[in-house]
Amino acid sequence: MNYEIKQQDKFKYLEAGEGEPLLLLHGLFGAMSNFQDLIEYFKTSYKVVVPILPLFELDIFHTSVGGLEKHVQHFIETLGYDKIHLLGNSLGGHVALVHVLKHPEKIKSLILTGSSGLFENGMGDSYPKRGDYEWIKKKTQLTFFDPATASKELIDEVFEITNSRIKVIKIIALAKSAIRNNLGEELNQIKVPTCLIWGNNDIITPPFVGREFNRLIPNSELHFIDKCGHAPMMEVPDEFNRVLEDFLQRQKQTAEIPA
Repeated sequence: MNYEIKQQDKFKYLEAGEGEPLLLLHGLFGAMSNFQDLIEYFKTSYKVVVPILPLFELDIFHTSVGGLEKHVQHFIETLGYDKIHLLGNSLGGHVALVHVLKHPEKIKSLILTGSSGLFENGMGDSYPKRGDYEWIKKKTQLTFFDPATASKELIDEVFEITNSRIKVIKIIALAKSAIRNNLGEELNQIKVPTCLIWGNNDIITPPFVGREFNRLIPNSELHFIDKCGHAPMMEVPDEFNRVLEDFLQRQKQTAEIPA
């Protein structure tokens, strides 16, 4: 994926295509590369926007779900986006949820995939071990139904992150913030159309989490994808894009119906 990274003020981001903004929020170990197939598919009909979340740049007191949400809010204000289709994976989904609860006015629809906010296993039964490449490899592979989806490049990226003491401290701070920030009692306040796309084999936010989001968010629909783990847009991009396109098309048709 070879896109220019733009910068405005303190914000670094990718922007491709024209149309209503489709704004993508990556997770704790995520990056723009997680959305490669999605960007290529939707840039012909939407303005696809991927801000680089400052997972490791915020001071420790603001290294939290709330701190990331404030960054996203300031980003949206600075760039002037409106009528946004907001999509988040994993921790990015959690940030998207908090944003919609605080600032729903510019959000047209919400898409969550493997989102935290109710329950998540995180890295599994322990925190990252610095310098243990095999441990990092196994934990990264657990993100997917098919371990082969975890390329060496992806494993190397995660290994580089977890090999930094300060980054590990911030990973732990963000993980603990996500666990503390349970949104179960607030989700009924979300009014925008919401699409939940879940891997049937997700062991980080298992299928029951998707069902609970579906139960608690009033105007939501739930789609399961078989043989798929925690990052459907990476592991089964064709199926993910098909479900997402159908949802977005229906939002467009609803908007075109005269009152």
